Amino acid sequence: MKHSLLRLCGAGALVLPLSVWASAQGSFYNQATTGSSATGTLEIFNRLQSQEQDINQLRGQIEELRHQLDQQQKLSQQRYLDLEEQLNQRDSAGSDGQGSASSGGAGSSSSDPINQAAASGSNGGSGSGGSSGASNDADSAYRDAFNLVRDRQFEQAISAFQSFNENYPNSTLVGNSWYWLGELYSAQSELDQAAKAFRTVIDDYPQNSKVADAMYKLGLVYARQGNGSQSQQMLDRVISEHGDSDAADRAREFREQTS
Repeated sequence: MKHSLLRLCGAGALVLPLSVWASAQGSFYNQATTGSSATGTLEIFNRLQSQEQDINQLRGQIEELRHQLDQQQKLSQQRYLDLEEQLNQRDSAGSDGQGSASSGGAGSSSSDPINQAAASGSNGGSGSGGSSGASNDADSAYRDAFNLVRDRQFEQAISAFQSFNENYPNSTLVGNSWYWLGELYSAQSELDQAAKAFRTVIDDYPQNSKVADAMYKLGLVYARQGNGSQSQQMLDRVISEHGDSDAADRAREFREQTS
């Protein structure tokens, strides 16, 4: 009997630690499960924060793109308005595009090389028949090219002015021809070619009546190309060197609109 009781007690002693161990295991499992849930929640929170930062960054980029698009639309509108205004004023004044030292200004027949030649009776030549004939040919070719501009046949006008520059490199109208090439390339959004044409007027024909216009338009081209500092420098140069011209007034207005 005594031995039986001892055996029972021994068995109980074995069962008790097992039950305690099982209880401890369950407690540890619950703690582990609770810790895993907390860790998962923290990971989700961090991920949401990261996504929110990405969204805010994308919103900033969208706002910047909208601003750039607005600027491009203003530049495009200004470009076409300037060209259209010049053409309309040339039509109403009866000029063929050579006059006016300012963008969008009234056509000035006194600064028109062809009108000056006609007034002096020299036809733009040096007095000899051959030279006079060459000058008449150049004048006619220039008029033909500009008539294409008036007719809004821009691609054909580009080809005509290019041919004019090649065939009559010594004509007094070459500087004007390069200016109109700049206008036409700009209207066609060929910005590199437009910049080259306007720079040619400024650098190679500094006494030409279209220099102020060329500076202003080159400033616009630089802005469209994203070269803000170059655009600012060129617009400042128009205002500094040709402060009384319409081109300078337009440069000031453009700076106020885009500042």
